[in-house]
Amino acid sequence: MSPEKPTDDLLNIEHPATGKKWELPVEDGCLRAVQLRQIPLGQTDLGLMSYDPSLLNTASCRSAITFIDGDAGILDYRGYSIEDLAESVSYPEVCYLILKGELPNRKELAAFQAELAEEAVLPAYLLELFASFPDEMHPMTMLASGLAALGAKYPESEKVLDEENRNKQIIRLLAKTPALAALAWRRTQSDSPVGPDPEKGFIVSFLRMLLGKPGEDFEVEESFARAMDALLTLHADHEQNCSTNAVRVVASSHVNPYSAVAAGCFALHGPLHGGANQAVLEMLEEIGTVEAIPAFLEACKCGDRRLMGFGHRVYKNYDPRAKVISGLVDSVLDAGQPDPRLEIARALEAAAREDDYFVSRKLFPNVDFYSGILYSAMGFPASMFTVFFAVGRMVGWLAHWDEMLRDSEQKIARPRQIYTGHSRREVPPMDKR
Repeated sequence: MSPEKPTDDLLNIEHPATGKKWELPVEDGCLRAVQLRQIPLGQTDLGLMSYDPSLLNTASCRSAITFIDGDAGILDYRGYSIEDLAESVSYPEVCYLILKGELPNRKELAAFQAELAEEAVLPAYLLELFASFPDEMHPMTMLASGLAALGAKYPESEKVLDEENRNKQIIRLLAKTPALAALAWRRTQSDSPVGPDPEKGFIVSFLRMLLGKPGEDFEVEESFARAMDALLTLHADHEQNCSTNAVRVVASSHVNPYSAVAAGCFALHGPLHGGANQAVLEMLEEIGTVEAIPAFLEACKCGDRRLMGFGHRVYKNYDPRAKVISGLVDSVLDAGQPDPRLEIARALEAAAREDDYFVSRKLFPNVDFYSGILYSAMGFPASMFTVFFAVGRMVGWLAHWDEMLRDSEQKIARPRQIYTGHSRREVPPMDKR
């Protein structure tokens, strides 16, 4: 299924007091907000504005990367369904697809992976930087700091309008972000860094940097590699979400991409964005047993509790990413650490999907519901969940960065506001304040 272009039309607006009329063109189902300026409100203002808190119904760009139909539960990258990609395509192939627009053939994939392998090693000063971080520093803060610091190594990255230069920075960031994420994890564990082994492939090299021991061979658990590959694919892009919008807004100033994606990391770090899977685990621990589920759901209906991991701003159907993750959980838990929370999660999903209260409100499991259990089964704490999210999302951020800089309509982001403060007044002297 692909998006259909709405029929172009005109919106007719008539001023009730003066009878003056305007015809505003509607294109792709959108009215250009700047067209409202021709409708005057006074002698000195810039005309009528649109007011859209949190940008709930505002398209800020045109994009050919990701298509979402929330009502139908559809997520496509460049026209391919997320279910098909997660089942039959590796994460590096997905990266190539998102960046280039088409899936690579064998020769193209080999060349792409060779480029990533060449850039996989971190500069030595970053190892020193991470060693200086305090023990209590969150790994997501380490990752964002490392990304910003990485930009110092490549001053040419400031030339953001140079396409060849942009491509170099994209490869560097894709290659080095897993290394930074692994370095952050090992710093929290007071473990020595383990370097990449690109000959083993992107995912195995990443797991080696995370879980391997210095100087020793690393044997990867196949289900772990499969799960990590799928999770990164599922997180690769998701249209104009908070962190992607943050990257676009920051990058609109033409700052280097390292600074822009660092901003994306900090946006993703928020509990309402990338941290939601941690809240799911906390909820499952709070429930405690399968027998406690009915009472918990009743408390959710009364507003005393929140059903975490259900519902989504976009999806009004079963999140297609949740379907993929649900199918991976059992094999990972068989090979990893048993988790009694899975039984509670399965029973909670079944109970909620049979309850008219939740079904009528279109509250279905989203990507966060099972992803935390997967990462936990591989031995990672909740503090690493958003870090892995950022590793997967890096390619989406970079694709949107590149797409934005190619778009002649894009300028530095500068929304307007509705001023609600004082009108002009005199400054009182000190003794009268």
